[in-house]
Amino acid sequence: MRRRARLALAALAGLALAAALWMRLVPDDPARWHVDPLSVQRTGAPNDFLLAPPGAAAPADGPAPVLAADPAALMAAFDAVALAQPRTRRIAGGPEALHATYVQRSALMGFPDYVSARALPVPGGAALAVYSRSRYGRSDLGVNAARVADWLAALRARLR
Repeated sequence: MRRRARLALAALAGLALAAALWMRLVPDDPARWHVDPLSVQRTGAPNDFLLAPPGAAAPADGPAPVLAADPAALMAAFDAVALAQPRTRRIAGGPEALHATYVQRSALMGFPDYVSARALPVPGGAALAVYSRSRYGRSDLGVNAARVADWLAALRARLR
């Protein structure tokens, strides 16, 4: 009986390890995740967060922030902020395109979350539309909104 219990525990541990490895190694498909925050169609699940200017295709959680910078400088600063975050890398686009998508993985299990940003000219500077979403799960417990708030605070500090 004890041997069966040990075998069952070993099998469960092996499955957990395989799942953890899969989360860390699952490929990021830019064709799927590199989206324009201005034209994205949201799923309705509470695991995403969108800041967009008026006229965007999907209802936003808040307005896109307007900063006193030209779009190229704004996107370059955002790119630097994003790439300075732990476990984050750019998977598509870049500052020169004024549109980029990043993947940030959770610390423990390596769950991927995606952040797409686009800088656009507006009177008084540039607006930054940002769409952050989880790949897995239905709820993110506010992680995407908190990430966007943190990255924007770092962006504002960088542009001062």
